[in-house]
Amino acid sequence: MNLLKHQFLIEIKLRRDKSPDMSTYPFSLPAVQSLETLVLHPNVTFVVGENGSGKSTLLEAIAVAWGFNPEGGTKNFGFSTRDSHSELHKYLRLSRGIGKPRDGFFLRAESFFNVASEIDKLDEEPAPSPLIIDSYGGKSLHRQSHGESFLALLMNRFSRDSLFVLDEPEAALSPIRQMSMLARMRELVDSNCQFIIATHSPILMAFPDADILVITDGGLEKTPYRETDHFKITRRFLNNPEGMLRELM
Repeated sequence: MNLLKHQFLIEIKLRRDKSPDMSTYPFSLPAVQSLETLVLHPNVTFVVGENGSGKSTLLEAIAVAWGFNPEGGTKNFGFSTRDSHSELHKYLRLSRGIGKPRDGFFLRAESFFNVASEIDKLDEEPAPSPLIIDSYGGKSLHRQSHGESFLALLMNRFSRDSLFVLDEPEAALSPIRQMSMLARMRELVDSNCQFIIATHSPILMAFPDADILVITDGGLEKTPYRETDHFKITRRFLNNPEGMLRELM
């Protein structure tokens, strides 16, 4: 797979000399506790971990440090419905590439409703021309299912030469739609885009040549796809669902 002509975000460092007590939240999270330097793949980096490991908190901090709205959207979104993001972004140092992305987007599944509401609000009178929703496919995201709105964003709003930070994008996507996302990601990577994705999905993690960083007690460890717990457990279950269910129940 072709590498980016200009990698937009190269690495992230935790400023430990500036950080407060590492035993307090969010610094006590496994994703942050052992963090020193996080080197990113030029195309696609997956951050994988159990619930509560801090992967979403880490991605949120990266996005905010880059300049995205904590609740999601592009850099142009400045709304706030609830100030709930951590202070971790204040202690990250981002190493940026020479090239500057033309655009970008921070998607977080839990607050995408708020992004959709903000788009509808901005398109009310006096309506801009063209309408903001036109770049998302022309149909209000609230008038689509959760999965349809995610896919509309991916297919219409995402474009070349951009940086995308995605927090659990599979949350509303069926397996077939996740495979559609893989195909769209390939198109975007070939158009000079970079992705940083937190996910539980073994389907998305199968993207070719991506880096998969698994959160462990020792920090973020680069792990081959077939050696991730997500792949091994899913394969074991699908190969013998009856046996697995007997063990569980």
